[in-house]
Parts: sequence; C-alpha cells; structure tokens
Amino acid sequence: MAEKFEESINKLEEIVRQLEDGNVSLDESLSLFEQGIKLSKSCQKMLDNAEKKVSVLISSPEGETEKQDFEID
Repeated sequence: MAEKFEESINKLEEIVRQLEDGNVSLDESLSLFEQGIKLSKSCQKMLDNAEKKVSVLISSPEGETEKQDFEID
C-alpha cells in the first residue's frame, strides 16, 4: 500500500506542477484536474484505511480499542 500511496502522491504532484505551469490546453487542464481529483480521493481512502488499521492495533489489555492521538517525536 505504501508504494501505491507514494506513487499516487508523486503523480498528483506532477499534475499540480503541470497545471501551475499553465502550458497545457483547456481540454488537457480539465483532464489533468479530473485525474487529480481521482488520485486525491484514492489517497484519502488509503489514509482512512491506514487509520482504521492503526486503531485496531492500539488496544487496551482488556482487548478494547482505545483512541489515542498519533504523536511524532
């Protein structure tokens, strides 16, 4: 999943660069925008699934899931 996520993010960044450059036609811009929206939704779905997996992994000794904030050291 990580590779697919990274690949999707890289493609999304490339689309943003192309649109920001402004060197594409209106039709191509619309097509790129549509691709970007699809990639964005796909990435969000992958992030949501990863969050669910993390919630399952963080459980109390009694086997109940405890919600905890993710902290970066």
